[in-house]
Amino acid sequence: MFLFANDNRPRLAELILAGYFAYTAALSLLLPLAPSIRLQVIGASLAALATLHYLGRFPARFVPEMLRTTLLLPGVLLAYQQIGLFAQPQSSHSLERSWVYWDRLLLADWGLTQAIDSTGPLLPGALELLYLMTYAVAPAALAILATAGRLDRSDRLLACFAASAVSAYALYPFFPSEPPRTIFPGELSSSIDTVFRQVNWWILGKAGIHTSVFPSGHVASAFGAGIGLLLALPERKVYGIAMTFVGAGIALATVYGRYHYAVDALAGLLVACLASLVCWALFRRRDRRAKA
Repeated sequence: MFLFANDNRPRLAELILAGYFAYTAALSLLLPLAPSIRLQVIGASLAALATLHYLGRFPARFVPEMLRTTLLLPGVLLAYQQIGLFAQPQSSHSLERSWVYWDRLLLADWGLTQAIDSTGPLLPGALELLYLMTYAVAPAALAILATAGRLDRSDRLLACFAASAVSAYALYPFFPSEPPRTIFPGELSSSIDTVFRQVNWWILGKAGIHTSVFPSGHVASAFGAGIGLLLALPERKVYGIAMTFVGAGIALATVYGRYHYAVDALAGLLVACLASLVCWALFRRRDRRAKA
């Protein structure tokens, strides 16, 4: 039923991404970036804006609904990689030194790491797997919508997901920081290694960025997908609730695995809640206008 795009109106998720790429292009002109980096940022932004502009203008036979919907996912990935170009050299690491205080309190003083490690490789492996699953939460949520025959509500899901993710990315240049595993190597780390941790470290080594870790984009996007699924499929809340619990597990995994500080995870949750609240208000307003 919803195989092909049935209107040329811009989706809220598309507008969110367009706003983000316009923002990064403008920000590149204000921050002290090298000319070559500035050109890369502006070039990527213009390419993304052109794609988003024409995405809904082609006839349905050229842009199937599934293609138009799923193109938003690599758009968010591009947003993440692009903000990596804003990384600046730093030496003081004052932010990280203030943030790690809470990690020491949570993981060491309160014994969270010891409690998790006491399960052997079971819980540490599960947490690392959850962190790895961050990259699949949005596609999984879309698959749930498609299975339920409600792909027509995908904009509600993707708007919350995209808004949560890019809102976190947009803050990165203002909080230059590195993850605890690199600034405090070995400190507060689990002694239990798993294959999922090795995969996570390999991915981050190949595709990670060094602009910032605050707020956690992993946590923000995971909770954004969960809240978005609740908004898109309210008649089957169990799916959205389950996805939100996955987001909570990812938040714990980011801190336990030393990918983020506890304040990063908390900030990611707050960003997702605020961004999703704005999306909910905009959709509610649109629904009221449609009924009028």
